[in-house]
Amino acid sequence: MGLEDLGQITAGIETFADSHLIVGYENSDDAGVYALSDELALVESVDFITPIVDDPFVYGQIACANALSDIFAMGGVAKTALNLLMWDQQHLDRAMIKEILKGGAFILNEAKVTLLGGHSISDLEQKYGLSVTGIVHPKKVWKNCTPQEGDALVLSKPLGSGILATALKTDKLAFSSDLEGIVSMVMLNQRASEIAKEFEIHACTDITGFGLIGHLLEMCNKAKSARIFTQEVPLMEHIPELIAQKIIPNGSLQNYEALKEEVCIQSAWANEIALFDSQTSGGLLFALPPKEAKTLVEKLRLAGYEASCVIGEILPKEKKSIYLS
Repeated sequence: MGLEDLGQITAGIETFADSHLIVGYENSDDAGVYALSDELALVESVDFITPIVDDPFVYGQIACANALSDIFAMGGVAKTALNLLMWDQQHLDRAMIKEILKGGAFILNEAKVTLLGGHSISDLEQKYGLSVTGIVHPKKVWKNCTPQEGDALVLSKPLGSGILATALKTDKLAFSSDLEGIVSMVMLNQRASEIAKEFEIHACTDITGFGLIGHLLEMCNKAKSARIFTQEVPLMEHIPELIAQKIIPNGSLQNYEALKEEVCIQSAWANEIALFDSQTSGGLLFALPPKEAKTLVEKLRLAGYEASCVIGEILPKEKKSIYLS
């Protein structure tokens, strides 16, 4: 059984749409886009997560950065947000919930996004996230499935947040707010998106629950293939040794089982599972002309995305969808 998202589950259900709809859920894109005029469109998305770390403030930061990322992946500017809080009142008291919301507010303030309010319910499992609205020019929308043959693939953040979270939860790794993986998840993709607008971006997506392989498959859209240069893929600190210890989350293993038939492995790289690792607040993956890729990487690194690098290329459609070399 393959991975399923809400767009696949709702396929075949009739929904109202009109000529102003630019991007819906048909291609599992990161957000929906709806034109208000010839020069202005709304970008809308929603995301929430269970606690990925025990620190409530940091959890709020990560959840907020994760939710905002969908807007940035479309080339949009985030403007307003609504909190979505599912409160596990049996285990988290009001003070901890306030810290979660303070963490989210911290990131919203950094991104200059206005909080309009929100909604909360009692739940047996803690969840927090946001519904976010942004704006974009209708002719400057980045879609996730429109790369061109020969494009270089640039990744802005390192992989490994799913493995890292599992290690923290099982006490295989001590929590620290300055741990590279935590810093990466808290870091907004906003500036990366702004920098990339200076370049000819053919496609873009953010790396989240389906891992790099899953989101790259969406980018290829059954019409193209891709090659990943495994030795160039940036990993968070500690990830190789955690993989060696087989500290792998179930979500990442499920990604591997569902997607492995689409992948041809041509290298002996020991960290292959990291490419399937289910990410939270992962980086942006850009497809752009190879002549521009090096300069994009240089500018991203100068802006603080120090792990940014060219990790692969788009190929014409071949027997397999993704090649690891």
